[in-house]
Amino acid sequence: MTARTTRARHRAARRPVTPLTELAQNAAVGRRTAVAAAGGALLVSTFGGAMAAQAAPMETGPAKMNSVDLNALTSQARESLSNAPVVSVAPDAELSVEKSAVSVVSAADNEDYQAEIAAQEAEEAAEEAAAEAAEAADAAATTVSTASASVDVPASAIGNSVISIASRYIGVPYVSGGGSPSGFDCSGFTSYVFGQLGISLPHSSSAQAGYGTQVSASEAQPGDLMWTPGHVSIYAGGNTMIDASKPGTVVDFRTIWQSNPTFIRLG
Repeated sequence: MTARTTRARHRAARRPVTPLTELAQNAAVGRRTAVAAAGGALLVSTFGGAMAAQAAPMETGPAKMNSVDLNALTSQARESLSNAPVVSVAPDAELSVEKSAVSVVSAADNEDYQAEIAAQEAEEAAEEAAAEAAEAADAAATTVSTASASVDVPASAIGNSVISIASRYIGVPYVSGGGSPSGFDCSGFTSYVFGQLGISLPHSSSAQAGYGTQVSASEAQPGDLMWTPGHVSIYAGGNTMIDASKPGTVVDFRTIWQSNPTFIRLG
Protein backbone atom coordinates (compact mmCIF):
# COMPACT_ATOMS: atom_id res chain seq x y z
CA MET A 1 0.00 0.00 0.00
CA THR A 2 1.32 3.22 -0.95
CA ALA A 3 1.84 5.40 1.97
CA ARG A 4 -0.23 8.54 1.67
CA THR A 5 1.02 11.56 3.16
CA THR A 6 -1.68 13.72 4.62
CA ARG A 7 -1.00 17.41 4.93
CA ALA A 8 -2.91 18.96 7.67
CA ARG A 9 -4.19 22.41 7.24
CA HIS A 10 -3.72 24.72 10.10
CA ARG A 11 -5.28 28.11 10.47
CA ALA A 12 -2.94 30.90 11.16
CA ALA A 13 -3.06 31.88 14.71
CA ARG A 14 -5.06 35.11 15.17
CA ARG A 15 -3.92 37.64 17.59
CA PRO A 16 -6.43 37.75 20.36
CA VAL A 17 -8.44 40.93 20.47
CA THR A 18 -7.89 42.73 23.65
CA PRO A 19 -11.27 42.80 25.32
CA LEU A 20 -12.79 46.15 26.19
CA THR A 21 -13.61 45.69 29.80
CA GLU A 22 -13.79 49.06 31.42
CA LEU A 23 -13.38 52.62 30.08
CA ALA A 24 -13.08 55.59 32.40
CA GLN A 25 -15.41 58.42 31.54
CA ASN A 26 -13.87 61.79 32.48
CA ALA A 27 -15.34 63.88 29.68
CA ALA A 28 -18.02 66.47 30.38
CA VAL A 29 -21.51 66.28 28.91
CA GLY A 30 -21.56 66.92 25.20
CA ARG A 31 -17.97 65.79 24.56
CA ARG A 32 -17.14 63.11 22.00
CA THR A 33 -14.85 60.22 22.75
CA ALA A 34 -12.91 58.43 20.02
CA VAL A 35 -11.77 54.85 20.59
CA ALA A 36 -9.24 53.23 18.29
CA ALA A 37 -7.39 49.94 18.49
CA ALA A 38 -3.92 49.89 17.01
CA GLY A 39 -1.39 47.10 17.42
CA GLY A 40 -3.19 45.64 20.38
CA ALA A 41 -3.30 48.90 22.30
CA LEU A 42 -6.47 50.80 22.98
CA LEU A 43 -6.35 54.57 22.46
CA VAL A 44 -8.95 56.87 23.95
CA SER A 45 -9.21 60.55 23.05
CA THR A 46 -11.79 63.12 24.13
CA PHE A 47 -12.66 66.11 21.93
CA GLY A 48 -14.42 69.32 22.81
CA GLY A 49 -13.33 69.69 26.41
CA ALA A 50 -10.44 70.73 28.55
CA MET A 51 -10.01 67.27 30.13
CA ALA A 52 -9.23 64.13 28.10
CA ALA A 53 -10.49 60.71 29.06
CA GLN A 54 -7.70 58.71 30.66
CA ALA A 55 -7.36 54.97 30.34
CA ALA A 56 -6.87 52.92 33.44
CA PRO A 57 -3.41 51.41 33.90
CA MET A 58 -2.85 48.27 31.90
CA GLU A 59 -2.57 45.08 33.87
CA THR A 60 -0.61 41.95 32.87
CA GLY A 61 -2.59 39.81 30.59
CA PRO A 62 -5.64 41.03 28.79
CA ALA A 63 -6.11 44.80 28.97
CA LYS A 64 -8.77 45.83 31.44
CA MET A 65 -10.36 49.24 31.17
CA ASN A 66 -13.43 50.84 32.57
CA SER A 67 -16.36 50.50 30.23
CA VAL A 68 -18.18 53.53 28.82
CA ASP A 69 -21.83 53.75 28.03
CA LEU A 70 -21.87 55.22 24.52
CA ASN A 71 -25.63 55.38 24.56
CA ALA A 72 -25.44 57.44 27.74
CA LEU A 73 -23.01 59.84 26.04
CA THR A 74 -25.37 60.23 23.13
CA SER A 75 -28.24 60.96 25.47
CA GLN A 76 -26.18 63.51 27.36
CA ALA A 77 -25.18 65.22 24.11
CA ARG A 78 -28.77 65.42 23.02
CA GLU A 79 -29.76 66.83 26.38
CA SER A 80 -27.05 69.50 26.12
CA LEU A 81 -28.28 70.53 22.68
CA SER A 82 -31.87 70.66 23.82
CA ASN A 83 -30.95 72.84 26.82
CA ALA A 84 -28.77 75.22 24.80
CA PRO A 85 -30.34 78.66 24.19
CA VAL A 86 -31.69 79.12 20.69
CA VAL A 87 -32.15 82.49 19.05
CA SER A 88 -34.71 82.54 16.32
CA VAL A 89 -35.31 85.37 13.89
CA ALA A 90 -38.41 85.72 11.79
CA PRO A 91 -37.75 85.47 8.04
CA ASP A 92 -39.44 88.80 7.45
CA ALA A 93 -37.66 90.63 10.29
CA GLU A 94 -36.50 94.13 9.42
CA LEU A 95 -33.76 96.26 10.97
CA SER A 96 -34.85 99.81 11.67
CA VAL A 97 -32.34 102.62 12.26
CA GLU A 98 -33.41 105.92 13.73
CA LYS A 99 -32.31 108.97 11.79
CA SER A 100 -31.88 112.42 13.31
CA ALA A 101 -31.40 115.65 11.47
CA VAL A 102 -28.04 117.39 11.87
CA SER A 103 -27.98 121.15 11.61
CA VAL A 104 -24.80 123.01 10.73
CA VAL A 105 -24.36 126.70 11.52
CA SER A 106 -21.58 128.67 9.88
CA ALA A 107 -19.09 130.55 12.03
CA ALA A 108 -20.45 133.86 10.75
CA ASP A 109 -23.98 132.99 11.94
CA ASN A 110 -22.93 131.41 15.25
CA GLU A 111 -23.73 134.11 17.80
CA ASP A 112 -21.92 132.40 20.68
CA TYR A 113 -18.78 131.97 18.58
CA GLN A 114 -18.88 135.58 17.36
CA ALA A 115 -19.36 136.83 20.93
CA GLU A 116 -16.34 134.80 22.03
CA ILE A 117 -14.24 136.24 19.20
CA ALA A 118 -15.36 139.79 20.03
CA ALA A 119 -14.49 139.31 23.70
CA GLN A 120 -11.08 137.97 22.78
CA GLU A 121 -10.39 140.91 20.45
CA ALA A 122 -11.48 143.38 23.13
CA GLU A 123 -9.18 141.72 25.65
CA GLU A 124 -6.25 141.87 23.22
CA ALA A 125 -6.98 145.55 22.47
CA ALA A 126 -7.06 146.33 26.19
CA GLU A 127 -3.74 144.54 26.70
CA GLU A 128 -2.17 146.50 23.83
CA ALA A 129 -3.48 149.79 25.22
CA ALA A 130 -2.14 148.94 28.67
CA ALA A 131 1.24 148.04 27.16
CA GLU A 132 1.37 151.36 25.25
CA ALA A 133 0.45 153.31 28.37
CA ALA A 134 3.14 151.50 30.35
CA GLU A 135 5.73 152.27 27.68
CA ALA A 136 4.67 155.92 27.62
CA ALA A 137 4.88 156.09 31.41
CA ASP A 138 8.34 154.56 31.39
CA ALA A 139 9.47 157.01 28.72
CA ALA A 140 7.97 159.89 30.67
CA ALA A 141 9.69 158.83 33.89
CA THR A 142 13.00 158.61 32.08
CA THR A 143 12.58 162.01 30.42
CA VAL A 144 11.44 163.81 33.55
CA SER A 145 14.82 163.34 35.18
CA THR A 146 16.53 164.68 32.05
CA ALA A 147 14.19 167.66 31.75
CA SER A 148 14.55 168.51 35.41
CA ALA A 149 18.24 168.99 34.92
CA SER A 150 17.59 171.88 32.52
CA VAL A 151 14.29 173.19 33.90
CA ASP A 152 13.57 173.26 37.58
CA VAL A 153 10.07 171.95 38.31
CA PRO A 154 8.65 173.93 41.28
CA ALA A 155 7.99 171.95 44.44
CA SER A 156 4.40 173.17 44.30
CA ALA A 157 3.88 171.06 41.16
CA ILE A 158 4.94 167.85 42.88
CA GLY A 159 1.90 165.77 43.78
CA ASN A 160 -0.45 167.94 41.73
CA SER A 161 -2.85 165.60 39.91
CA VAL A 162 -2.78 167.51 36.60
CA ILE A 163 1.01 167.79 36.56
CA SER A 164 1.40 164.13 37.57
CA ILE A 165 -0.73 162.99 34.63
CA ALA A 166 0.93 165.40 32.18
CA SER A 167 4.39 164.17 33.25
CA ARG A 168 3.57 160.65 32.05
CA TYR A 169 3.78 161.83 28.44
CA ILE A 170 7.11 163.63 28.52
CA GLY A 171 9.00 162.61 25.40
CA VAL A 172 5.91 162.06 23.20
CA PRO A 173 6.59 163.78 19.86
CA TYR A 174 4.69 166.77 18.57
CA VAL A 175 2.24 165.73 15.83
CA SER A 176 -0.02 168.27 14.16
CA GLY A 177 -3.60 167.33 14.98
CA GLY A 178 -2.41 164.60 17.36
CA GLY A 179 -4.43 163.81 20.45
CA SER A 180 -3.03 160.50 21.78
CA PRO A 181 0.18 159.16 23.36
CA SER A 182 1.43 158.37 19.87
CA GLY A 183 1.65 162.11 19.17
CA PHE A 184 0.20 165.42 20.46
CA ASP A 185 -0.26 168.97 19.33
CA CYS A 186 -0.73 171.68 21.99
CA SER A 187 -4.52 171.49 22.42
CA GLY A 188 -4.58 167.72 21.84
CA PHE A 189 -2.18 167.34 24.78
CA THR A 190 -4.18 169.52 27.22
CA SER A 191 -7.54 167.97 26.26
CA TYR A 192 -6.10 164.44 26.70
CA VAL A 193 -4.62 165.23 30.15
CA PHE A 194 -7.75 166.91 31.54
CA GLY A 195 -9.93 164.24 29.97
CA GLN A 196 -8.37 161.68 32.33
CA LEU A 197 -9.63 163.83 35.21
CA GLY A 198 -13.17 163.87 33.83
CA ILE A 199 -12.90 167.37 32.32
CA SER A 200 -13.82 167.47 28.65
CA LEU A 201 -12.10 170.08 26.48
CA PRO A 202 -12.37 170.59 22.70
CA HIS A 203 -9.36 169.86 20.55
CA SER A 204 -8.82 173.53 19.77
CA SER A 205 -6.61 176.05 21.57
CA SER A 206 -8.90 179.00 20.81
CA ALA A 207 -11.98 177.07 22.01
CA GLN A 208 -10.28 176.02 25.25
CA ALA A 209 -9.83 179.70 26.17
CA GLY A 210 -13.58 179.95 26.75
CA TYR A 211 -13.65 177.20 29.42
CA GLY A 212 -13.13 177.52 33.15
CA THR A 213 -12.42 180.70 35.09
CA GLN A 214 -9.65 183.17 34.32
CA VAL A 215 -7.30 184.00 37.21
CA SER A 216 -4.49 186.50 37.52
CA ALA A 217 -0.87 185.50 37.23
CA SER A 218 -0.45 185.98 40.99
CA GLU A 219 -3.34 183.61 41.68
CA ALA A 220 -2.26 180.98 39.15
CA GLN A 221 -1.56 177.51 40.52
CA PRO A 222 0.14 174.43 39.03
CA GLY A 223 -2.41 172.61 36.88
CA ASP A 224 -4.11 175.74 35.51
CA LEU A 225 -4.39 176.15 31.75
CA MET A 226 -2.07 178.78 30.30
CA TRP A 227 -3.28 180.27 27.04
CA THR A 228 -1.96 182.70 24.45
CA PRO A 229 -3.31 183.20 20.92
CA GLY A 230 -2.49 180.08 18.90
CA HIS A 231 -1.07 178.09 21.81
CA VAL A 232 -2.18 176.45 25.05
CA SER A 233 -0.16 174.70 27.76
CA ILE A 234 -0.37 173.66 31.43
CA TYR A 235 1.11 175.90 34.10
CA ALA A 236 3.60 174.06 36.33
CA GLY A 237 4.33 176.85 38.84
CA GLY A 238 6.99 179.56 39.02
CA ASN A 239 8.27 180.30 35.53
CA THR A 240 7.61 176.76 34.23
CA MET A 241 5.02 175.11 31.99
CA ILE A 242 4.58 171.71 30.34
CA ASP A 243 3.32 171.48 26.77
CA ALA A 244 3.55 170.06 23.28
CA SER A 245 5.33 173.04 21.80
CA LYS A 246 5.82 172.82 18.03
CA PRO A 247 6.89 170.46 15.23
CA GLY A 248 10.25 168.84 15.89
CA THR A 249 9.89 168.93 19.68
CA VAL A 250 8.47 166.60 22.33
CA VAL A 251 6.26 167.07 25.38
CA ASP A 252 8.44 168.55 28.10
CA PHE A 253 8.77 171.07 30.94
CA ARG A 254 9.82 174.46 29.59
CA THR A 255 10.44 177.97 30.74
CA ILE A 256 7.48 180.23 30.05
CA TRP A 257 8.26 182.18 26.89
CA GLN A 258 4.92 184.02 26.46
CA SER A 259 4.95 187.67 27.58
CA ASN A 260 1.42 187.92 28.95
CA PRO A 261 -0.36 184.54 29.10
CA THR A 262 -3.89 184.04 30.35
CA PHE A 263 -4.35 181.61 33.23
CA ILE A 264 -7.55 179.55 33.35
CA ARG A 265 -8.67 177.37 36.25
CA LEU A 266 -10.76 174.33 35.43
CA GLY A 267 -12.88 172.24 37.75
